[in-house]
Amino acid sequence: MTSETDQCATHATPVRLPVSAGDMSLRFSSTPRGARLARRLAGQWLDERGVPYGSEAHDAVTLVVAELCANAVRHGHVPGRDFRLGMALSPGGVRVEVTDTRAEKLPVPVRRLGEGDTVAESGRGLLLVAALADRWGWVPRSDGPGKTVWAECRLPGRRRAGDRPLPRGGRNPLGRP
Repeated sequence: MTSETDQCATHATPVRLPVSAGDMSLRFSSTPRGARLARRLAGQWLDERGVPYGSEAHDAVTLVVAELCANAVRHGHVPGRDFRLGMALSPGGVRVEVTDTRAEKLPVPVRRLGEGDTVAESGRGLLLVAALADRWGWVPRSDGPGKTVWAECRLPGRRRAGDRPLPRGGRNPLGRP
């Protein structure tokens, strides 16, 4: 992982200092290559924080990151604008946030696949996110045009007696609703 001041190729640059030292917030080019790099860095970030490669939790969170980043590239792309990936670990799980600059293309509520959907080449990303995450949603971007799509995933074995669960409202580890 790169430090706060390092550049990670030309596809990821720090946006702001994280709320805590363990949080991640990086900006990526709004391209398939940027989405792929975001997924790989998220996987490394999880491994470095005790969620090992190949574990069920690692694979689930990495897939959530991949789907949200792919959606930001495919549906939230504005020429010349990047997307941001934010991740924060809490005692009970991890919160993933992907912010893009396109406000008019909002995520639609997840529905079940019907018979006619079996041949569709796309449209299953948020269905996967809903299946793998404990909660997900979106909020308007507070610092400019666009939106932030977020997901929260519990991590088995991270909850200890007296630990607070993932926030159910108000502020979260990344400081946004």
